[in-house]
Amino acid sequence: MYLLNKTMGLVLLILSIGFQTVTAQQINDGDRPNIIFIMADDLGYGDLGAYGQELIQTPNIDALANAGMKFSQAYAGGPVCTSSRSVLMTGLHNGHTVARDNVPHYPSYLQEGDVTLAQVLKNAGYSTGGVGKWSLGDAQMEGRATNMGFDTWTGYLNQDHAHYYYPSYLDHDDRKILLSDNPILRNNYSHDILTNATLNFIRENSKKPFFFYSAYTVPHFSAPEEDEHGLTVPSTYPYTDKDWPEAAKKYAAMIYRLDKDVGKIVKLINELGIRENTLIIFTSDNGGHSNAWKGFKTNGKLKGYKRDLYEGGIRVPFIASWPGVIPAGQQSDEVIGFQDMMPTFAGLSNASIPENIDGVSVVEALKGNALPENNRVLYWDFGHTRQRYDQAVRIGDWKGIRRGQGQPIEIYDLAGDVSEQHNLANAHPELVNKIDKLMQMMVIPSPRYPVGQVYKGGPIWKKDW
Repeated sequence: MYLLNKTMGLVLLILSIGFQTVTAQQINDGDRPNIIFIMADDLGYGDLGAYGQELIQTPNIDALANAGMKFSQAYAGGPVCTSSRSVLMTGLHNGHTVARDNVPHYPSYLQEGDVTLAQVLKNAGYSTGGVGKWSLGDAQMEGRATNMGFDTWTGYLNQDHAHYYYPSYLDHDDRKILLSDNPILRNNYSHDILTNATLNFIRENSKKPFFFYSAYTVPHFSAPEEDEHGLTVPSTYPYTDKDWPEAAKKYAAMIYRLDKDVGKIVKLINELGIRENTLIIFTSDNGGHSNAWKGFKTNGKLKGYKRDLYEGGIRVPFIASWPGVIPAGQQSDEVIGFQDMMPTFAGLSNASIPENIDGVSVVEALKGNALPENNRVLYWDFGHTRQRYDQAVRIGDWKGIRRGQGQPIEIYDLAGDVSEQHNLANAHPELVNKIDKLMQMMVIPSPRYPVGQVYKGGPIWKKDW
């Protein structure tokens, strides 16, 4: 990770250099694994049995954790959908990546010349596919998935389209899959289509190295006109008879379907005989939503929710399984983030990566080892064009948060206060000053995200039914 003097001259210099490449040679070509990256949408840190959930059953995801490793300190790229996906795809943190918030709405966030994780692996000879919510470029735009390294993509290119689980169409590569009268008849639940597309891709590409990105949309809320609780699901099974609010049953049923389909993916790669050479990662794009039933404790002991820069908004479940390489049944307390996936996967695939990315390889952490000591700084921000602009920095076990421009910085020692209950700013003025400077230095200003100018626009995508 690099620190940048916040001057426009340096910004322009950096932007003019462009991306050069370096090659990560960590394993032999014959040992390159398939990589399946499964990401839920708005699934909280505490929503899985492996992370302490007691009411919602997630046996297949828990089995994946038992067969591999769960990370206790894994961070999403941002506290909302678009920024988190952008960090994952570009290897650049929230202050550098091209898409930094869900608003303003743009038809394309990624531009020609941006380098994505999918492009890195495709250039290394991998087949690349994905399903679900893309968010980084609409149909026909330069930032669409199939123009950014994916051989195929099925789902929602636009994130507002993804608010409908019974849509009239889904995007598929450069065309549409028409689902006539689906909003009325409700014959095709989109999550089921995404799983079928995932399984088909794995079958068709099982004889060669592949990367697959399952960006599932459950349990993200749906459009209110589609479901009175904003949680569209075909059935509340197996929680129909629970003495819970109806919305809670629906939320749990969405996670049930997600867990069941993770089981289908694992079952298929076992049947195809490729399990020993397949890395599977399961995670979430940000913290759980504040609307989730409080009985579930969606974010466990963590403070805050989606859209917050407290731990509940950005710390996510992260499970990695690769038989024979990743130790089974272990927990890693190493600090990792979505920006680390690009250099990590490049190291596993002998791929070339852009210089000046913020991520670092965490291959050693996947193997159960400690990462080398470093002075790494993790950075997030949110609300550039909203009513309040927030920033957060983590250095070692220290976390600094500023909730609004000009507001005091809060300081927390995450080693002993993961719930962020004890603000230690008054006891550490020198640390407050250091984090204040870092909050200025870690951001390359973007004309697309003018801080303090409240966005007045609305979604670009409009439903056609």
